[in-house]
Amino acid sequence: MKLSVYSHPSTIVLVDDSPTFLRSLSYHLGPQPCRGFSDTTEALVWLHASPRRTGLPLRVSFDIHGQQADQRNIAIDVERIHRIASQQQRFAIPSVLVVDYSMPQMSGIDFCKAVQQLPCKKILFTGTGDEKIAVDAFNRGLIDRYIRKSDRSALDLLEREINVLQQTFFLDRSETLRDMLALHDYGFLRCPQLAAVVRELYEMRGFVEHYVFPKPAGIMFCERSGKATLMIIETADSLQAQYEMARDSGAPDSLLQALQDKRIVPFFSQIPGNDGMYSAEVGERWHRYCNAPQICRGAETYYWALFDVPPHLLDSPVFAFDQYRHDGVPQASLV
Repeated sequence: MKLSVYSHPSTIVLVDDSPTFLRSLSYHLGPQPCRGFSDTTEALVWLHASPRRTGLPLRVSFDIHGQQADQRNIAIDVERIHRIASQQQRFAIPSVLVVDYSMPQMSGIDFCKAVQQLPCKKILFTGTGDEKIAVDAFNRGLIDRYIRKSDRSALDLLEREINVLQQTFFLDRSETLRDMLALHDYGFLRCPQLAAVVRELYEMRGFVEHYVFPKPAGIMFCERSGKATLMIIETADSLQAQYEMARDSGAPDSLLQALQDKRIVPFFSQIPGNDGMYSAEVGERWHRYCNAPQICRGAETYYWALFDVPPHLLDSPVFAFDQYRHDGVPQASLV
C-alpha cells in the first residue's frame, strides 16, 4: 500500500448512448461527483476543456549566479500542496472515465484513443463478444480496466475498480513529488504501514481528502464539511530535536521528561507566530498543546497524533466538498 502526497474527491465521467443507463449507473455510484454524456462529441469537448492540475510545486534554482545546469538545485514549495484544499475546481477534475464499447457515434476504444493523453484512468464497459478487443486495448495501454456489462456483479465490480483507480490516479500524479519529499522530512510517504493507518483514519473518521502538510510535518485531512484535522507525524530524531530546543529554551522539567520518554506529540504551532518548536510563551501550559502519541512501526517508528487545524495556519479556508455538492455541478449531470 502506498500513500499519495494528496488526494481529494474527483469527477467520474460516464459515457454511454443510453441516458437511462447513465442515470442508473450514477445513482449506483452514490455521492461521488459524476458527469454523464450520451453524446460522444459533447463528452470529448468537455474532457479536453476540463480542469486539471498541471505541474508540481517545484522551482529550479542556482546557489551561485552562473552555475552550470548540472549544479542546479530543486526547491519544493510544500505549502502549495495543502493550499489545493481551498480550490473549488479540484472536485471537477476527471480522475476516472467509464465508457461503453458499443456506441453509434464512435466505439469506446476510439473514444479512449481520442483522450489518450489525458491522465484520467479509463474503464471500458463491454458486451460478451467484445472481450478480445478489450484485452487488446488493455495491452496497448488505451484502457486500465474492462468490465463485462453482462456480469451479474458488474456494477459492484465497477464501483470497486473506480475506487482503486482514483487512488492510483493520485499516486501517479504525485509520484515524483512523493519520491523527492521522502528524501527529507517526509519519509513516512514511503511507509506502507503508515499508509494503512491513513486508510483506517479515512474509514473511522469520515475523511474525504488529505494533503501533506509542512511545519509540523504531517498530513492534513478534511471532512465533507471542510473541517480540517492535522496528523502530526514525529520520529525519534524529530522528538529529540524538540527536546533539545525545549531544553535550550528553559522548558519545564515535566515537558522535557515527556519528550524524552516519547509520551507526547507537540503542536506548538497552535500559537500564532510559533515556528513549531517550544518557546517561552508555551511555559507551564505545554499540556494544552500536546497529545499522547499513537505508534506506527514500519521501517522506522512513527509517533503520531491528531489535532484540529487552527485557522491561522491556512492562507485560505478549506472549500468543503459538501459546499461543492450543494453549489457545484449537479449529481449525474447529463449532456
